Amino acid sequence: MKPDLTPNARRVLESRYLKRAPDGSVTETPEEMFARVARNVASAEDRYAAGPSADQVEREFFEALTALDFLPNSPCLMNAGRELQQLAACFVLEVEDSLESIFETLKHAALIHQSGGGTGFSFSRLRPAGAYISTSGGRASGPLSFIRIFNQATDAINQGGWRRGANMAVLRVDHPDVMEFVRSKNEEGALVNFNISVGVTDRFMEAVQAAEPFDLIDPLSGEAARTLPAAEVFDAIVESAWRNGEPGLVFLDAINRDNPTPRLGDIQATNPCGEAPLLPYESCVLGSVNLAHCLSGEPPECTLDREKLRRLTHLGVRFLDDVISVTRHPLREVADVTLGNRKIGLGVMGFADMLIRMGIAYDEPEAVSTAEDIMRFISAAADRASEQLARERGPFPNFPGSALAERERPLRNAVRTTIAPTGSISIIAGCSGGIEPIFAVAFRRHVLDGEPLQEVHPDLERLCRREGFELTGDVMRRIIETGAVRPLAVAPALVQRLFVTSLEVPPMQHLEVQAAFQRHTDNAVSKTLNLRADATREDVRDIYLRAHELGCKGVTVYRDTSRKSQVLAVECCNIGTARPD
Repeated sequence: MKPDLTPNARRVLESRYLKRAPDGSVTETPEEMFARVARNVASAEDRYAAGPSADQVEREFFEALTALDFLPNSPCLMNAGRELQQLAACFVLEVEDSLESIFETLKHAALIHQSGGGTGFSFSRLRPAGAYISTSGGRASGPLSFIRIFNQATDAINQGGWRRGANMAVLRVDHPDVMEFVRSKNEEGALVNFNISVGVTDRFMEAVQAAEPFDLIDPLSGEAARTLPAAEVFDAIVESAWRNGEPGLVFLDAINRDNPTPRLGDIQATNPCGEAPLLPYESCVLGSVNLAHCLSGEPPECTLDREKLRRLTHLGVRFLDDVISVTRHPLREVADVTLGNRKIGLGVMGFADMLIRMGIAYDEPEAVSTAEDIMRFISAAADRASEQLARERGPFPNFPGSALAERERPLRNAVRTTIAPTGSISIIAGCSGGIEPIFAVAFRRHVLDGEPLQEVHPDLERLCRREGFELTGDVMRRIIETGAVRPLAVAPALVQRLFVTSLEVPPMQHLEVQAAFQRHTDNAVSKTLNLRADATREDVRDIYLRAHELGCKGVTVYRDTSRKSQVLAVECCNIGTARPD
């Protein structure tokens, strides 16, 4: 069975994923890549007496991969069955307040980047700039100085030549250096290898609402270093996010309320795109079900094929648990925590495509209820699949004493679901990314070191033909110029309604969709709230406050054209998303 790949998917595969000879020539077909991955991951089945045979599972994995029904994270596609054999995408590392710890962590990050993983760090334990250092009699340079060193080191590491390092820096909102951290990326090009997020607490958000003062706490002494109006800190966060999309917010209390293993410690950081809050030295493997392939009927009257979605969810959970078993963990510390909790992150892609084919516009209330219905279904199915694996293989080792220990049926995986952005794998699958609306009906995507890829939504021509509307050269030129159909008055009403683009979706609708998925997701949800260029600071403020009220675990905004360089662009105007793939 050959995968039905778009030209852009083949370009991405050939550039980043397929095996190459020493002279750089591609020596593997996409089918061979999927066969390699299926065989390697299914080999984990031989470790367990119960359950299906490895040969049977390999066939099922291969069929799902080649049908583009389910795809794992990029390191799995790149490394499975090859020398590196490092298959996880997401890592969080610990940064303690000593020079030895800081640079040991930097070495560990370099090894992870080299293997294809991304890293997140909390720098909140580092003493603030100017603090006294008793061993030398000098003064501390503060977290930002070390974040800059980590950024420069990442610049020097091109992960095997196919995937550059990506990082997340989190600093607690009560750290004395928080204001400098908030403004650290105001100049474009600063900390280019980092996303940054402020770790905010419920107490801080309450102080913002009540216009109260807020203590900044010395991380060493635990005492108040100084006091600022909470609104002053929040306004600085809003200002920087309005200017260039960062910092995002990580809601630490919401994350730790769902921490499945609180006895092992608090969660203080996430992976680079924010969807995987993890303990220090923990990793998570990700995979996504293609919702656009879980439909029956003809657009725009498709219905959800729940049996196929259930089957793919069960397959995805088994696949990702097998990945944990066969991956070569880059560090002993990572192996210990990861194998103790066996966290997996099953998510979705193609949500916007699915809505179009079901006749639902992303900016309609039904999109929110559909999101909640689908994720509730996936969550329940993922739990059942993890329970089945626990019966076959045993629960995750840290299950006793965990927050899940009172369950009647043990689970194999401490976390089952995560919503990732799926940047590259959604290109391979030929579907919309993660749970985002379609970025544009036609646009240029800047990936592969700046080489533009032009894309046109695959359902546009089909639905226009259904409505008796001809996509002439002039019509297509006008669509490509703006990336949108709604400004085109001659387009059929159905096409105008369904093909709503990211900037045409009201910000609060973006947020409602994110919150609907979050309500039934174990880990977190990666989503960018794309704002029009004329969005105000008050818009950003309202979004951040509302995200906290809705129980989101994080939130990121990006105002159109607030950066010169963007991942996505239409022909005449740069529309983009701030977070990297």
